[in-house]
Amino acid sequence: MKQDRFLIGILVFIGLLVITALVLFFVRQDIPQYGPEDTPEGVVRNYALAVHQRDFARAYGYLAELDDKPTYDSFVQAFLSNQLDTSNNALQVGETQTLGGEEAWVTVTVLYGSSGPFSDRWSSSETARLVLQNGAWKITYLPYPYWGWDWYQPLEP
Repeated sequence: MKQDRFLIGILVFIGLLVITALVLFFVRQDIPQYGPEDTPEGVVRNYALAVHQRDFARAYGYLAELDDKPTYDSFVQAFLSNQLDTSNNALQVGETQTLGGEEAWVTVTVLYGSSGPFSDRWSSSETARLVLQNGAWKITYLPYPYWGWDWYQPLEP
């Protein structure tokens, strides 16, 4: 009888640990937050986050006002039609190089997800380009799949 109580006590304790672990797992999940927008790397990070969260109005606001800027509808349609599909990708923001105070290049690494169970993830390092317009950094180029091929005509680095 005494051993049964001890065994029940152990099982109850293990059950409480499992329940506590599950509660902590679901409560403590980090939800990405937007960061500062006063640096080129902050704008690139916020743009990628807005695209992943499907906050297209915010993402569109980070685009520079230049020739060949897509309309808002074509911008949104590119993502909704999966012409630009970021669902299995991530963007890592690296170092920034400011050119003349009004142009910046940000090193970014696009992490591409695997397409099958035996495929490996792979990455590609490229350069995002931004310009300073009305005191705010605006994007003029990002690598695929965060950018449409017909949006702006980027300057070669």
